[in-house]
Amino acid sequence: MTPDQRLDATFTALADPTRRAILARLAEGEATVTELAAPFAMSQPAISKHLKMLERAGLVSSVIDAQRRPRQIVGEPLAEIVGWLEKYRQIWERNYERLDSLLAELKSLENQAKKGKPQ
Repeated sequence: MTPDQRLDATFTALADPTRRAILARLAEGEATVTELAAPFAMSQPAISKHLKMLERAGLVSSVIDAQRRPRQIVGEPLAEIVGWLEKYRQIWERNYERLDSLLAELKSLENQAKKGKPQ
């Protein structure tokens, strides 16, 4: 999977509120499908479909623990999203700084014009 495909898969997985809620639960610690399904009004197979989507995106992995297969959150894809967003944050920050400079310059010109006007 290319970096762009991973990013697409991560954003697609995060687009659903149930999957985000599952990730929030897994951020507290590993859990089985039964435990993850408990707070939702949906079947375990439906939760399993959401988990498969999260696993495809690399956001969740499973651990074999005797009879249990608890899932755990994987942070790497989220870190990649943060890195991707950071590039755009820096662009927006530079744009706001240029806008602040322009506004300060306009305000200065306006103050100079007021001082030069006869009252």
